[in-house]
Amino acid sequence: MADALFERVAIIGVGLIGSSIAHALRRGGLAANIVVSDADPAVRARAATLGLGDEVAETAAEAAKSADLVVACVPIGACGAVAAEVGPSLKPGAILTDVGSVKGAVIRDMAPHVPAHAHFVPAHPIAGTENSGPDSGFAELFDGRWAIVVSENGADAGAVASVRAFWEGMGAKVDTMTAQHHDLVFAIVSHVPHLIAYNIVGTAADLEDVTQSEVIKYSASGFRDFTRIAASDPTMWRDVFLNNRDAVLQMLGRFTEDLTALQRAIRWGEGDKLFELFSRTRAIRRDIIEQGQDTAAPDFGRRTASLPTKN
Repeated sequence: MADALFERVAIIGVGLIGSSIAHALRRGGLAANIVVSDADPAVRARAATLGLGDEVAETAAEAAKSADLVVACVPIGACGAVAAEVGPSLKPGAILTDVGSVKGAVIRDMAPHVPAHAHFVPAHPIAGTENSGPDSGFAELFDGRWAIVVSENGADAGAVASVRAFWEGMGAKVDTMTAQHHDLVFAIVSHVPHLIAYNIVGTAADLEDVTQSEVIKYSASGFRDFTRIAASDPTMWRDVFLNNRDAVLQMLGRFTEDLTALQRAIRWGEGDKLFELFSRTRAIRRDIIEQGQDTAAPDFGRRTASLPTKN
């Protein structure tokens, strides 16, 4: 495959993101050889049945041998262990990257295991759905979505460029950030919204004067969308909150202050303040649609699956 970006790409972890990468790599002809691996034997067997890779390796270390690019698609809490396993297998010039939505903790846990002859370039695709497992992946998941490539001082420019080309080749738009800035940005645009969704669904389930069957039966669009977000992988999101706690707590503090002000406006009947807030936030929603990050089409219940949801 003369035009392939990489001769051999190893995907460690074959859930939604890992399997989607495999499909997107094949669609774009970006890798001459794709090898996949997963800690779960049942997942490996399913990956083989689905033909996600040219090879299915039993261990991450085996998958990483001779790979030009190794992509860790595992929960944040498992990233360090994966790096420790694949580190000795990385060939000179090989690139290790990840897909985690927290970057400071991932760098802390993975970078020490990368040998001097290899490169570590963290990344984060801003794409996903509430589904998981090897059957949930699809090649179009990253089309038109953003992928963040972390470039810190001292990063190898060629390796950063290769990871950027990797994501662009799979249809993503790419931006670069430092790890610290990334974690602050995604604390507010992703992590805190997920936390709120988990919390409000839990609150509804615990109400004493409203039955759970009524919550489900009469679920309006707002609560229904919260349940979609709250259906996301619990292991992944547990690790996100534990590993980005400082930024999340900072954003939660600001959110709490704003929520208190909103409570006060409702209590004292300050309609002008409510109207001003709702108008401002409506404009932000319009900007999101104009930038192609969602659609204004009426898709009650999200039955049309028009766009992947973001993590």
